[in-house]
Amino acid sequence: MTPDGFLLRPGFLDRSAQTALAADVARIVAEAPFFTPRMPRTGKPFSVAMTNCGPLGWVSDVAGYRYQATHPDTGRPWPAMPAVLVEAWRTLAGDAPPPEACLINFYAPSARMGLHQDRDEENLSAPVVSLSLGDTAVFRLGGLKRGDPTGSFRLASGDAMVLGGAARLAFHGIDRILPETSTVLAAAGLPAPGRINLTLRRVSAP
Repeated sequence: MTPDGFLLRPGFLDRSAQTALAADVARIVAEAPFFTPRMPRTGKPFSVAMTNCGPLGWVSDVAGYRYQATHPDTGRPWPAMPAVLVEAWRTLAGDAPPPEACLINFYAPSARMGLHQDRDEENLSAPVVSLSLGDTAVFRLGGLKRGDPTGSFRLASGDAMVLGGAARLAFHGIDRILPETSTVLAAAGLPAPGRINLTLRRVSAP
């Protein structure tokens, strides 16, 4: 049983669109390199690497979770959001205002992401739109409470997912990566094997 407002679009991006988006990501990473976020207070490193594009980017360090306009290591503004991401938002997010941030996570084969909610945005009425590139991931989705029952399914390269409505604050995470199930990242010169997840978010209040 999935929460209302959850949408899965397998194969939303065909192979040519995946290849083009992977090339866009490679250009973003060249300008805004992947960095290793750290947990607030403890400073423990995440198992994923990340970067961002768009006016704002999500970061995490000992000071906390937040959005900011510059890369934490280079101090430079985040690269512009590629048009294909803006178009994907228009297609999948309905009449929500335009996205302000795209978090780009790289999962090496050993990386995981524990159950969490995306709730650092002022605007929780807009959905979260996610696009997958590269190796398949086993995604876990729960309810609005950490202890609610969960289910898992696979997200393959090109799949799109939306957490909106009641599902906007659903707990979710990544159980594992299935290595060498895609060649998209390697073809673009991105780290491989592994998976890239692009998460589009509206940050500001309406």
